[in-house]
Amino acid sequence: MAPNKFTWPLINDNITESDKQALIDFIKTPNVRFTNGPKVREFESKWSEWLQVNHTTFVNSGASANYIMMSIVKELKGVGEVIVPPIGWVSDIAPVVNLGMTPVFVDVDKSNFSMTFENIQEAVTPYTKAIVLVHAMGFNAMSTELRELADRYNILLIEDCCESHGATYNGEKIGAFGDMSNFSFYFGHHITTIEGGVVCTNNPEIHEYARLFRSHGMTREASPAFQDRYKKNYPDLNPLFTFAVPGYNLRSMEMNAVLGLEQLQRLDSNIARRVENLECWVSHLNSQRFFTDYALEGNSNFALPLILQETDKELLCRIAGVLEEVGVEYRLGTAGGGNQARQPYLREGLYEYKIVGRLDVADHIHDFSLYVGNHIDLTREQIIDLCERINNV
Repeated sequence: MAPNKFTWPLINDNITESDKQALIDFIKTPNVRFTNGPKVREFESKWSEWLQVNHTTFVNSGASANYIMMSIVKELKGVGEVIVPPIGWVSDIAPVVNLGMTPVFVDVDKSNFSMTFENIQEAVTPYTKAIVLVHAMGFNAMSTELRELADRYNILLIEDCCESHGATYNGEKIGAFGDMSNFSFYFGHHITTIEGGVVCTNNPEIHEYARLFRSHGMTREASPAFQDRYKKNYPDLNPLFTFAVPGYNLRSMEMNAVLGLEQLQRLDSNIARRVENLECWVSHLNSQRFFTDYALEGNSNFALPLILQETDKELLCRIAGVLEEVGVEYRLGTAGGGNQARQPYLREGLYEYKIVGRLDVADHIHDFSLYVGNHIDLTREQIIDLCERINNV
């Protein structure tokens, strides 16, 4: 079935006419600057205020933010091991291997698709440089014990919040607990800038490096004090073209920031609607056939998950057939393709990686689950009707 034939698509357009008008008005502004400028800085400030962190760096994608954060890990800690989840996106793993570090996979919990504290604790070694805590599918994965573990062993804690804008732990937004965090504003997420992402932190040194890696590694992107250090140590170099780190051009544009500023005004209400949809979904699924014991507290649901209780491939195929018949788009596994440790870029032996323990839950999610889109314009009746169809398969 072609994407435009779905009555319930995976991703819905949440760009409104007022969003478009704001972009038109900005583009028509005389002598406007389109590249990274004052609107980017305004959005960074507003996002920091919303998240309650000190620093935000706006970049061109959530994946670029992943790369920046791992580059900072290497800059501050050197090469070593990074504990990562098998359920996530490729950009959680790609920077690790591309920067010469070793991803260490541990299994996840069905209730939130994220690594358990016990599994993370078991994987810590003297070579561990960072933990990438992915708040998958809109669920919180944070715990006080994890923050204490990272502090005790001097390990950088990274929060990937690309699917979980507005999820909370103990009443506070995730993304402010780690040493740094990232969010994605890709089309169809809780908030969109069409393409875009951010790196967030309360650590001023990490913020300096985030700005450097965003823009070629040029010191002119950093604070005056940081610039002065390089002017003193490298007097033979032009201060405007002094490259402190091997960065790239990962900057976003003013138009992305304009759209983000408009969307941010609706973000909290959009999240509340997504949460209502998930609660309706879970409460109407047959818990004998499908997993329903999700960690609902503090979630900001990204998509509506369906995990089979049993290892029944035939049932999954029948459900997929029903979804196709009624025009509901779906994806098998999770956003990101299921268990990353089973992907060719690792299985073909090009990069070193480790697995601590077994990945039984990740494999079950990979083989016996799917998800459908969660949109703010879905009705309760639509969700209940689809649950009944699935229950009756």
